[in-house]
Amino acid sequence: MFDTAEIKNILETLLFVARKPLTCAEIENIIGVPADALSGIFEELILDYQNKGLQIVKIAHGYQICTREKYSAYIDKLIASPIEVTLSDAALEVLAIISYKQPITRLEIETIRGVISDSAINTLLEKRLIKEVGRSDSVGRAFLYGTTDEFLRHFGLKDLTDLPKIDNAFVDSTQQKLELVASEN
Repeated sequence: MFDTAEIKNILETLLFVARKPLTCAEIENIIGVPADALSGIFEELILDYQNKGLQIVKIAHGYQICTREKYSAYIDKLIASPIEVTLSDAALEVLAIISYKQPITRLEIETIRGVISDSAINTLLEKRLIKEVGRSDSVGRAFLYGTTDEFLRHFGLKDLTDLPKIDNAFVDSTQQKLELVASEN
């Protein structure tokens, strides 16, 4: 049907116009090439872009074409606007807790933070950085929250194993708070 060079051209075209990372399954549905064959072609395409200003990266369970970080100063000059921070400190704190402890309930988040977190959670849901991933088995069947592919894309992570390691003192303190909440319910 297609030769490898033609498939590479199609992949470049799709990645160029896509607003999000594309998975091999999505591309298979579009062009009819099996997903396992696409993985190998993507590896070749990544190598083809090795010495260019653009790169193809595997991110958020898919592939995306993007600029290389070393050229970001030129892009900033072109755009001529400072990078805008759109998350409050509270939202970033909640996002960090969810990313490391997922799946997690609102009560568990609030226990760790020591304050009500409804507003921050709603902001993160609106920005599609987190989502409801189920319900807890505890009384009341509270929503469980987890991160999304948009979270991975926004922070440039291939998957959650790319998250920075956290201090064990934080982990131990958090675990003690969560165990206290569990014993009270």
